[in-house]
Amino acid sequence: MPRLARQRRICGAVFMVHYGMEKFADEAVIEVSSGSGGNGCVAFRREKYVPRGGPSGGDGGRGGDVVFTIRRNLRTLSHLRYRRVFRAENGRDGEGGGRCGKNGGPVIIPLPPGALIRDAETGTLIRDFSGAGEDFVFLKGGNGGWGNIHFKSAVNQAPRKALPGKSGRTALLTVELQIMADIGLVGFPNAGKSSLLDRFTNARPKIAPYPFTTKIPNLGVLTAGAARDEAGGRDIILADIPGLIEGASAGAGLGIRFLKHISRTAALAFLIDLSGDNYLEAFDVLLGELEAFSPALPKKKRLLLGTKTDLSETRGRLAELAAKYPAERVRGISVFSGEGIMELAEEILRLTEAAEKEAPLTASPVSSLP
Repeated sequence: MPRLARQRRICGAVFMVHYGMEKFADEAVIEVSSGSGGNGCVAFRREKYVPRGGPSGGDGGRGGDVVFTIRRNLRTLSHLRYRRVFRAENGRDGEGGGRCGKNGGPVIIPLPPGALIRDAETGTLIRDFSGAGEDFVFLKGGNGGWGNIHFKSAVNQAPRKALPGKSGRTALLTVELQIMADIGLVGFPNAGKSSLLDRFTNARPKIAPYPFTTKIPNLGVLTAGAARDEAGGRDIILADIPGLIEGASAGAGLGIRFLKHISRTAALAFLIDLSGDNYLEAFDVLLGELEAFSPALPKKKRLLLGTKTDLSETRGRLAELAAKYPAERVRGISVFSGEGIMELAEEILRLTEAAEKEAPLTASPVSSLP
């Protein structure tokens, strides 16, 4: 059972605490089917004083639709692990007395924000749920068949004809999730991404002094700007992406599978381990891997964070990093001592607001099937 969110206060600022995802899933293959329409009915009036009553067969009900809907409380596709087949209800058959069959109920498939659905065979993108959007009707149910009441004519007073309902449709889909976050934390393994997320949000990512501790993206929500906002500040979603290594864009290490999640972030925070030997080259390598994966990633708003400034040997290195990249915003932080943490919260807020003004996220409908 996931633990409830709680709050803690650090120097007067409120940080919302959200716990990380225990079972993360970002891909699933599902089969969806809309309902078939009910058959029309052949029936005739049989009232006592109507010896030769006309046709009274009702129409069949309409089949249920396949509907996708966005649930903001969902963060993974883990709920699709245990249910892979989704079928809407069939419409009921028509009945005598002109009674139409009941329409079939829809099947509603909840998805988290940032999900995409593709045709499993061709890979064609069907819908991109990158924004709020409305419910998306993917497959419509089959129409119900006409009862014999529709076929009465001057030359055929007692038609024995009714139409069957239209069949539903079936599709095999691949559902993908690209995490939507305001800030993506990018860095080499053990650069301090998980520790920073833990300090800000208490998301409880796994932390250990060896590479590739983080094997899944972790999300946390930071509430910043409470001092200047009467509403109590705004929530900023932070994403801790598994550590990248050189060659990640070509498939090396664990980063390749999760590079796609960075593409949905509004801005990036590059964490540079100032205690490492490659602290002056790390940013160039990371930026190169992002550009190799997608040329759009290096164009995002960004911030350089030199980590572990509490160590004696890192003081001069932070100044060297800032001198090498005069055009970048360089900040130093220490999760251990708390140095620069409060200032970083405000910096992240400003970075998020600037990124949203430059490129606001919107929903991207692609196509639907009738």
